[in-house]
Amino acid sequence: MTTILIVDDEDNFREGLDQYLTYKGYSVMAAANLTDARNILRENPIDIVLLDVQIGKEYGPDFLNDINLVRPTPVTILLTAYGEVDIAVAAMKNGAFDFMGKPVNLPKLESTLKKAEEIMTFRRQMDERIWTTADKKFEYVEGINPRMKRVFRDASRAARAGVSVLIYGETGSGKEIIAKYIHKNGARAAKPMISINCAAISPTVLESELFGHEAGSFTGADKKTQGLFEAADGGILFLDEISSMSLEMQAKILRAIEEKKIRKVGGTKEIPVDVQIIAASNRDMKQMIEEKTFREDLYYRLCVVDINIPPLRERTEDIPELAAFFVRKISLEHGQNITGISPQVLRAFQKYSWPGNIREFRNAIERACIFCLTDTIELCDIDARIAENSY
Repeated sequence: MTTILIVDDEDNFREGLDQYLTYKGYSVMAAANLTDARNILRENPIDIVLLDVQIGKEYGPDFLNDINLVRPTPVTILLTAYGEVDIAVAAMKNGAFDFMGKPVNLPKLESTLKKAEEIMTFRRQMDERIWTTADKKFEYVEGINPRMKRVFRDASRAARAGVSVLIYGETGSGKEIIAKYIHKNGARAAKPMISINCAAISPTVLESELFGHEAGSFTGADKKTQGLFEAADGGILFLDEISSMSLEMQAKILRAIEEKKIRKVGGTKEIPVDVQIIAASNRDMKQMIEEKTFREDLYYRLCVVDINIPPLRERTEDIPELAAFFVRKISLEHGQNITGISPQVLRAFQKYSWPGNIREFRNAIERACIFCLTDTIELCDIDARIAENSY
């Protein structure tokens, strides 16, 4: 049952509204001054506050400061006399939901209360999501999208089996997150996971990065260096954007996987390595095989388990949980205590296309946390390009 707190110093008005709302099925509490209102708010779970602007000599909107400290925050509807509209509009910037003139139009009040109940339900859900992520210290958000549930199911199986994995997904979709999930949940969790973006390193340098080199093997190689295969021995080597690798380099990776041995650049000695390979790409690997730009034998060595991560725009039902996760995580990193996201912001998030996927989404949340001056992220806190999707 929804609980409403009426704060008004006019006895007849307060008592009449109490009787009407009780008849309509609400649980009602009432206060004739702000001191009583604060005591009621402190001792009882309140969903909606009907707050008069002028309560005797007291200024009603001062009570908003107390209301805004409650979690989840009750929805406040201001009751205004003639000439107080400007005050009510200003109070809405401090968290009030709506205002109504006195005497109150009862059908309009009922309609406004229904909207307030919907907002309160939403705030409870967001509050639960945000604090659940804090209590359980989640590191990954599986969500409710069936395709993402399959991603985590397949990742769990790959982790248990310890086999090679090929992860597909658009840029920023979370391929390395899934690789870390496999590492943490597999038998190699106690050993290192080493990551390298193959597209960010020139082909001539990539071989040395992966296999290491002997002293004097090329200009500037003044000492013997360990490569990433050796560094990841016993653990996982994550090869991001493997599709950018040259055919010559692909052949050397295939040999290392098949023989479980490597040879440093400029060296003759074979070094045994035990490494689980997780590779990732944002390109169509089968098409690359047809175009002869990726080795088919390497593809099948890597693709013992293939995982395809859907873009964020195709799993918008996960955005509320993802938003709660990132808000809690990022606000704590910034020393903030943000505990809410407005429905308008979530609507904008769910309608935006997110070309940068999870990476762009996280950046948008971080930007919102930086600009947020209250405990709730509002439209004014997010990027205008995203905010325009709320309408």
